[in-house]
Amino acid sequence: MLVLIRGAKVSDPASEFHGKVTDILLEDGIIKTVKGSIKTKADTVIEAAGLNVSPGWVDVLADYSEPGYEHKETIASGLNAAAAGGFTDVLLSPNTNPVTGSKSTVQYLLQKAKGHIVNLHPLGVVSTNAEGKTLAEMLDMHSNGALAFTDGWKPIQSAGLMLKALEYVRAFNGVVLQLPVDVSLAEGGQMHEGPVSTKLGMAGIPVMAESLVIHRDIELLRYTGSRLHITGVSTAEGLALIRQAKGEGLDISCSVTPYHLALTDESLNTYSSLYKVSPPLRPEADRQALIAGLNDGTIDCIASHHRPQDWDAKEKEFEYASNGMNLQEISFQVTWNAVAKEVALDKLVAALSSNPRRIFGLPGGNIKEGGQAALTVFSADASFSLQEDKIRSASRNNPFTGKELKGNVVGVINKGNVHLNK
Repeated sequence: MLVLIRGAKVSDPASEFHGKVTDILLEDGIIKTVKGSIKTKADTVIEAAGLNVSPGWVDVLADYSEPGYEHKETIASGLNAAAAGGFTDVLLSPNTNPVTGSKSTVQYLLQKAKGHIVNLHPLGVVSTNAEGKTLAEMLDMHSNGALAFTDGWKPIQSAGLMLKALEYVRAFNGVVLQLPVDVSLAEGGQMHEGPVSTKLGMAGIPVMAESLVIHRDIELLRYTGSRLHITGVSTAEGLALIRQAKGEGLDISCSVTPYHLALTDESLNTYSSLYKVSPPLRPEADRQALIAGLNDGTIDCIASHHRPQDWDAKEKEFEYASNGMNLQEISFQVTWNAVAKEVALDKLVAALSSNPRRIFGLPGGNIKEGGQAALTVFSADASFSLQEDKIRSASRNNPFTGKELKGNVVGVINKGNVHLNK
């Protein structure tokens, strides 16, 4: 099959074509020709005003709920949402029932995703049953396809367990992911602790619930010489600790969610549980610090933290509502709207593509003749509005539904297949 991308600006610093507007001809999933104008007739032609093309985007953490919670999301509906959002690769949270904690569960997920245009990369649990007590069989999971390790939405609280995990993954140059939340300090909290929580009369979660975990894990990283990724950094204090650790040469990386870049704790003035997330939304000063961190390279990746919830989980008193946003389909648009005035498009694209590929050792994606095509085609100038009846995900806990956002994902090309949004 021949696919022709016409008149697209290349966003790939590793490519000789970076920054150039060119045509790209693909044949059976291989980039055959890249040049200014290609006259070959193709089976599929992709063209639009202001078109961009980049290596395929990678979502650093998403939750598809299967097995065990298929009423929220399935592998199929989640991967369809990912394709619509421009992702060719997704790192999958292990918080299912049972958890992704063995060779068989890893293989089950890979088998369920087989044949889809999006690559699924299971994350294995660090601790048995994600209970935070004893190490899981990480080497066995790694040997069978687990890309990295995390207890996902259950942050690792034990310093001893985290130390063992960081030491253990060194045997295969693995990465441990951590959600930076001290559960004992966050317990009972509903939102960021500050003037807004006081005004609303809601129990707050202090900044140090994040910064203490990051500080502790950096010390453990320094001791072990291992590899650590902090996902969902949300505070200026936490980001500063990561920046300092990077300056020391420690192998630490981090990601930020679209909603922490786009929203603040002021969003909770309506008491809408759609804005209840973990870590919580922070004040404007923290949001600006995160944007600056993305701009200066301290923040490496964008992680959707796609966490679908069923109607019952959100439509209840705020205190009892579940955490999370269903955001994967519009991660790019939400992020681009938040940072476009401060962050160059190429930096955002790197955070979606080349940076996570480097950190997690994912192959492919480079735009060069003869290379395997794993591409995202998009427009930064066009606008898009996600309508309720067009949502691919099985859940609807998305506060941006119906809002017009800058940016549009045209489609993805991966494994010799093409998905175009309509």
